Amino acid sequence: MSVVSNHHSNGNGNSTVYDTNGNDEIKKEVKDEPMASDSEVPFGELMKRDKKEKKQKKRKAESGSDEDDYKPEKRKSSAKNGKKKDVGSDSEDDYKPEKKKSKKNNKKKAQESSEDDDEESEGDVSEEDVKPQKRKSKGAEKSKPSTSKKDAGGKKEPPKKKVKKEEDIEDIWEWWKEEKKPAGVKWNSLQHCGPLFAPPYIPLPSHVHFKYGGEKMKLTLETEEIAQFYAGVLDHEYSTKEAFNKNFMKDWRKVMTVEERERIHDLKKCDFRAIDAYQKEQREIRKAMTKEEKLKIKEEKEAEVKIYGIAIIDGHRQKVANFRIEPPGVFRGRGGHPKMGLIKKRIMPEDVIINCGKDTEIPKPPPGHKWKEVRHDNTVTWLCSWTESVLGQNKYIMLNPSSKIKGEKDFEKYETARRLKKKIGGIRERYTDDFKSKEMRVRQRATALYFIDKLALRAGNEKDVDEAADTVGCCSLRVEHIKLFDSAKLNEDDKKEKEFVVEFDFLGKDSIRYFNRVSVEKRVYKNLKIFMEGKAPSDDLFDRLDTATLNDHLRSLMDGLTVKVFRTYNASITLQEQLIKLTNPKDNVAAKILSYNRANRQVAILCNHQRAVSKGFDESMQKLEQKIKDKKKEVKEAEAALKSARGAEKEKAQKKYDRLKEQLKKLKISRTDKDENKQIALGTSKLNYIDPRITVAWCKKFEVPLEKVFTKTHREKFRWAIDMTNSSDEEYVF
Repeated sequence: MSVVSNHHSNGNGNSTVYDTNGNDEIKKEVKDEPMASDSEVPFGELMKRDKKEKKQKKRKAESGSDEDDYKPEKRKSSAKNGKKKDVGSDSEDDYKPEKKKSKKNNKKKAQESSEDDDEESEGDVSEEDVKPQKRKSKGAEKSKPSTSKKDAGGKKEPPKKKVKKEEDIEDIWEWWKEEKKPAGVKWNSLQHCGPLFAPPYIPLPSHVHFKYGGEKMKLTLETEEIAQFYAGVLDHEYSTKEAFNKNFMKDWRKVMTVEERERIHDLKKCDFRAIDAYQKEQREIRKAMTKEEKLKIKEEKEAEVKIYGIAIIDGHRQKVANFRIEPPGVFRGRGGHPKMGLIKKRIMPEDVIINCGKDTEIPKPPPGHKWKEVRHDNTVTWLCSWTESVLGQNKYIMLNPSSKIKGEKDFEKYETARRLKKKIGGIRERYTDDFKSKEMRVRQRATALYFIDKLALRAGNEKDVDEAADTVGCCSLRVEHIKLFDSAKLNEDDKKEKEFVVEFDFLGKDSIRYFNRVSVEKRVYKNLKIFMEGKAPSDDLFDRLDTATLNDHLRSLMDGLTVKVFRTYNASITLQEQLIKLTNPKDNVAAKILSYNRANRQVAILCNHQRAVSKGFDESMQKLEQKIKDKKKEVKEAEAALKSARGAEKEKAQKKYDRLKEQLKKLKISRTDKDENKQIALGTSKLNYIDPRITVAWCKKFEVPLEKVFTKTHREKFRWAIDMTNSSDEEYVF
């Protein structure tokens, strides 16, 4: 059996809608064979067989009973033995939104259900199946939901509850209850359909022209595609940056024909305005799409997810995170990246390395193409890999954060941070003693480790400076990035000055500015003065240190310890300490969530997780202020009504007054929370640095619904943490 799929290569990079061209057909052959081992069955065949089994189950469930007797079978996890007992519960047919049909003709729901069955399996519905359905459809509207009915034995049965169908293609795999694999082994079997290439470039219509020096010029398709990239940034400040324009012109000329190169040599003479106008027109057309057109696009994307968005690992279906290969485009970069404006080339199958199981079917490349390489490496977790053209970085298709592989990695990360908690005292004593070491290399290492521990700084030295923007971490700090003050205020509104103050000012990861003033130990302050002596501003502060040697030293202190573990440890311990300090058990849920967000904010500040104030922030705050004013007015009116109320009306008025007062309190809390978070990104630390079990335990202890602090993404990613914490009688402590 083989899966034949039409992979798409990308369009012009400015469009967010992929053009499938109606070619997304998957051809499959079906074999009726026992399901002893799903890992040995070809991927496409599993889907087809799932569909058939679902139909059979449906017929069995409905045979000899009316529609209300049918109850959908609940999914059960088979994580205990590591194998799927029933692939059919997550079949391709399960993904169909069947609810929409019943919405359109709610009055004929039972009748339509019968008709749907006839379409799937003509002649398989018995007379007994049909008659009860007709009886129900006659009085469907008049009957009450609570009305019970009798079965064949005369016993009353409770009415069937409507179960909302969830579209989920992922197995709930309780891997944390299984035995661990041998060291280094990530999976035993792995099967997937490979990457989805972006659709091909769609040429400009004949009435849209590129001009050079005021004259219309017909470009070759490759040259025209890249011209569209630049047209997409005409309204952006990138088009005004010299480095961007220089790099773009240099890369653009590489793809031009000899004739085009001879004529096009000055970007200022290039007129992209007609292309820009066409792109804007297309965006408006997409915005004005009908509901049906949007639904069709959505269905096409969902169909792609069902094929490329899942992988089967050790017999379990797991979501794939990013199965679409990024389209070609122009590299923008962050901050003042030296390579902004260079062209990101189209990725072809010949650039892609496939990783899958030895005994599974290898994904098929698009017709006429072949993969760069096929590997069967179960010591790595990526499914596909390629090298992007601008920075030369390796890109990967990985499993979704909610998958077993990602979950195991997270669990190990937080457990390592917990082990550091037990040894942090001894490690701090060690680097404090090293402040006075006669060996300058050891002194620099100790001082850098002090800042990594106390300020949760990143390591630095993790990239080639020539290949990226001028961003630094602790080990790559330069003299120009710090200032020393014998005494100074840490903040402008401080009344008193502190001794031995160090001011940090540099660009960190993603070109986010790190500015901070901290008071340090006297010995650290003296060391910094020594490190800076006789150096130019552009010289390295820690010139005898790099990340690799620092991590080697840390591993000698504790197995698995690296600079990154300090960041995870400090984020987690800070949240736990702040929650103990800020949470009032007597507060309502809204006030407790405010306390949680304030604790989380301290972590975000520590990790320098900043964000720009959103454009709609002021407008949003004004709307909230108006809501508060209106609610205050309602409270006053309710208070007046309460004072004048008598008898039975007084109790009713009291309830209304209390309810409105509580609503006003919630709105005020929301205003405070919103204002305090306007420049702080709480999500990054919650998703990547804070042990999720701290949050789950806090919610459990203080009776706060978990969905109030964890989004659906968090809850899927941290299933292991939720189950571990909630199933334990002991309170979790990091």
